[in-house]
Amino acid sequence: MKSILVTGCAGFIGSNFVPYFLEKYPEYFLINLDLLTYAGDLANLSDVKADANYKFIKGDICNRELVEFIFDEYDVRGVIHFAAESHVDNSIKNPGVFIETNVNGSFTLLDVAYKKWMEKPFTFKEGYEGCRFHHISTDEVYGTLNETDLFTEETPYAPNSPYSASKASSDMIVRSYQETYGMNTVITNCSNNYGPKQHDEKLIPTIIRKALACESIPIYGDGKNIRDWLYVLDHCKGIDLVYHTGKEANVYNIGGRNERTNLQIVDAICSILDKKTPKSDSYKELITFIEDRAGHDRRYAIDATKLENELGWKADEDFDSGIVKTVDWYFEKYNTKEANA
Repeated sequence: MKSILVTGCAGFIGSNFVPYFLEKYPEYFLINLDLLTYAGDLANLSDVKADANYKFIKGDICNRELVEFIFDEYDVRGVIHFAAESHVDNSIKNPGVFIETNVNGSFTLLDVAYKKWMEKPFTFKEGYEGCRFHHISTDEVYGTLNETDLFTEETPYAPNSPYSASKASSDMIVRSYQETYGMNTVITNCSNNYGPKQHDEKLIPTIIRKALACESIPIYGDGKNIRDWLYVLDHCKGIDLVYHTGKEANVYNIGGRNERTNLQIVDAICSILDKKTPKSDSYKELITFIEDRAGHDRRYAIDATKLENELGWKADEDFDSGIVKTVDWYFEKYNTKEANA
């Protein structure tokens, strides 16, 4: 059985990835290393905690001694690295945490993997030739876009927040271990994910939670910032494809081709709730515009052509179908929470 270290999988994307991956690949043993900061919740993984092919370890990716122990104890043959501080607002308030986790943590994982898998640069130890390090990154490393262009794998990096700068830095460290040491690495840069298990602080859960509580729904600035939205399970399927079949030393962008302004997002959610649980006036009346975020990028949009053409990936959900599934999931979550309060 092949052991794969996955990091940060009590968080949003990882907790969707683990059940999907375990079900699809019964020949893998997954070790989930997660510090369980505020964004991690083991309840997200309740459906796999008893799985014989799954092991949770609470710990910090910056703890080299712990990472080395995991590699030795479980003979790790692959890494899929999700763990990251990821909320832009928090990176503006406290950038040091983002540098520590996203930069130093990624370095620790890479360096331990290199020393466990390889004899010297460009020479793998016998039996470790197929080991791969897959780094999960973000479209925010590319900066902001004009009204028409799309981010491609060749777009120059131009991060504008401490969060995106820390992710860009970790991407560069991954690249350096590929180029300098010959490690087998791949990087995926994704657009905004949405779907079940996302932390309450994020835009879509916030809109749903505030609406159901009949509280003001806060929208930054004029609400016309544009993001490309990717359903989380489609992202997981893309990661799976790249990890198994992506070309070494390559970057693959994963996007949903679902560009929406924040106003369009809140309008869609409120329209669904107006039908699902109507009240005397529309939930749209709760929309409130607040002071814009510092350094708020105007538009992100990913061109996923390389992933689609080379590896055959295709998103199963468009935004109209995915947002209904998402609202249904959070509706049940927040109603259950209220009932148990």
